[in-house]
Amino acid sequence: MVEHTRTLDFKIAFAIGLGTMIAAGIFSLSGTAVFRIGSSAVVAFVLAALVAGITAAAYSEFASIYSENGGGYLFCSRTFEERDRLKYGVGMSLFLGYTGTTAFYLATMDEWFFRFILPESLQVLPHGSVGILAALTLGMLNARGTEESGMFQLIVTSAKVGVLFAFIGGAIAFVGPTKATATFVSSVEVEPIGIVSVAALAFITFFGFSAIAASAGEIIEPRRTVPRSIAASMVTVTVLYALVIIAMVNAPVPREVLAQGETAMGTVAASFLGPWGQLLIVAGAVFSMVSASNASILAASGIGSLMGRQGHAPRQFARIHRDYRTPFWSVTTATATISLLIFAFITLFSEHGLLGVHSLGLESLTGFATFNLLVPLAVVDIALIYSRRNHPDIERGFSMPLVPALPVVGVLANLALILNLPPVGVVVGAVFTLGLFVAYFVWGGAPHVEELVERVVPPGVPATTTSGAPAGGEAEEAESERFRILVAIARPERAVPYVRLAEMLSRGRGTEPLVQILNVTHIPDQTPNEMVRETAQERAMRIEEQLSAADVDVEYTVEGHVCRDIAFDILQTARDDQADQILMGYPEEHPTITETVEYNAPCGVFFTSNVDAIDDLSTINIGAGGGPHHLALLPIVNRLGEQGAEVHVISVTPETGGTAEPVDETVSALMEIESLHVHNVTADTVAEGLVSTTIGNGGLLVIGATRDRRLRRWVFGSTPDRTIDLARSSNVPLLIHASTSGVSGRIEEYLFPIYRYLRRHLGERRAFRRIIETPSETE
Repeated sequence: MVEHTRTLDFKIAFAIGLGTMIAAGIFSLSGTAVFRIGSSAVVAFVLAALVAGITAAAYSEFASIYSENGGGYLFCSRTFEERDRLKYGVGMSLFLGYTGTTAFYLATMDEWFFRFILPESLQVLPHGSVGILAALTLGMLNARGTEESGMFQLIVTSAKVGVLFAFIGGAIAFVGPTKATATFVSSVEVEPIGIVSVAALAFITFFGFSAIAASAGEIIEPRRTVPRSIAASMVTVTVLYALVIIAMVNAPVPREVLAQGETAMGTVAASFLGPWGQLLIVAGAVFSMVSASNASILAASGIGSLMGRQGHAPRQFARIHRDYRTPFWSVTTATATISLLIFAFITLFSEHGLLGVHSLGLESLTGFATFNLLVPLAVVDIALIYSRRNHPDIERGFSMPLVPALPVVGVLANLALILNLPPVGVVVGAVFTLGLFVAYFVWGGAPHVEELVERVVPPGVPATTTSGAPAGGEAEEAESERFRILVAIARPERAVPYVRLAEMLSRGRGTEPLVQILNVTHIPDQTPNEMVRETAQERAMRIEEQLSAADVDVEYTVEGHVCRDIAFDILQTARDDQADQILMGYPEEHPTITETVEYNAPCGVFFTSNVDAIDDLSTINIGAGGGPHHLALLPIVNRLGEQGAEVHVISVTPETGGTAEPVDETVSALMEIESLHVHNVTADTVAEGLVSTTIGNGGLLVIGATRDRRLRRWVFGSTPDRTIDLARSSNVPLLIHASTSGVSGRIEEYLFPIYRYLRRHLGERRAFRRIIETPSETE
């Protein structure tokens, strides 16, 4: 069967929404807002938040029904199933809205570069060039399949919030809380038209809530988590924006500085934080704009690939690149659109444009993007009313209050904001929309991919077993008592040797073992999970065919999962199914997966290397060793020996002056084994002695590695670490057992993520060893 494992919890979903909303909007529009209407800018931002909040509530209800990726386009597609033109219009408008928003972010970043970063020698570059370069770079990275973990998103968002608090705290500390309050109150200007106009511009800053709904397919318990994270992120960002406005109002700068608009906040920061404070704000602003741009490119390419799948865009948009596993054409089209918008609005027709005609500019680009967001959001509000009336019995994890009154208010509010947007931006947006509608009418669309594919194997088929025993009742109770070994296979062609090894490891357990084979197909951040389900289904079927042909003598199940975090999927499956052991390959290309599984597994873990080279599973080689990692392994070897395996205990005397490894404790633990051999060998290192003796004996080399020695083993090197490297290069079959012989200390738990980050970014382990190498220890 093919399952999709969700990986994002509340804090990550909250960080996604908050991080997307802290972007160019607050860094560029705060100066314009205060310049126009003073302290009333707070009212404008709150008004924009309220209008966005109405549609956010509709998004929350839809996300609790359709817990999949896709956002507003998905919701309208499910609600208006027979209205292709309407669905196309929503998808096309959202695509333009996301790309327009990204163009706005990067164009704003471009202005910050020209004012604060680029030296005079580069000021001759046309405005927009930095933004276009950034768009092309982000597009290339996304087309190749870059990843951002949930923890990375949390750290990035925390950094953004920290920068804003530094700005706010610096302003209030500079003038004092009492004076700051008085200045803020005295700067209130009652200008209803101005407030609505600023609210229309500020709306784009709150659209980040859609990023949460667009990721609903990856969120754990989406019916509960999506509404909570949307509400929490919007309230948090509204408070932050209000405090930023208060800081801007209290800035000791002339009014002309605020007239700088999109770059005013950087100059204001220097007035009360000094040069270093300004540097912090500039760096934070640029970083915020880039990270939010990346999120918007992901959203735009996701919409494009779903439209291609449903026939509302060229079929190429739905194709997954053979090497990168991303919707390459969709990402490329989104990147090209963003670059074109920056070039037209900024490079050609802005105040600093090459043509000398100031007809567009950054404010018009804001209007273009916001127009293409407000229109589909109004349709989503209408879709909610339609859904309530035509599907009253559908299960809803969250229900928007005051339906239909509140959605109607949302539609009217969206239209009011459109009327107060910069007219040129609205006109350009309407022309784009009309042109794309005409193109769609001429083209006529394409069939939905579901209409082109006959599913030979229906989705959701229960995992096959060799026994074919029915599930439920006594069978379920009996199965829960069986020894279950979870076998995570990255490459389907290795299924047979892995399962045979699992069968060997599960011998002598007293109950009939069950081997649970798991193949996880990774979903890049740029790719909707629906796009890789067929691949996962094919891989699972290939595994089943190979096992059937090999006539494996153990009961097994085969599962195909799709997930954005392979390690998370393996761990969650082990927990959910109460696995007694995990068997998986030792890292070849993705060591962080193995590190995460080893450190967090709810049971013992076997890692294997050169599994294809295992010809004889009846011969086991083990070092004399010592220490908790070795002792935890002995019961497993003893059980294999009792089942008839020939066991060789290898005691190595290092030639560099070391002492021979004692064998008494190991041999006494294996006394029940009939065929037990002890080898006393001399070699340059313990690792060389173990590997060379195993080559002579044949069979499998087994070593232990306990988790509570992780930092010492991975950072400084050890006998197990060197044995692994040497066995892999010598093509010696190897089995590593990561036991849970002790409780990891709290210090290590906190230090390991830091160490793993440093090791990943500061070089490979070998380079790191050369710097801090200490004398090897015999374990």
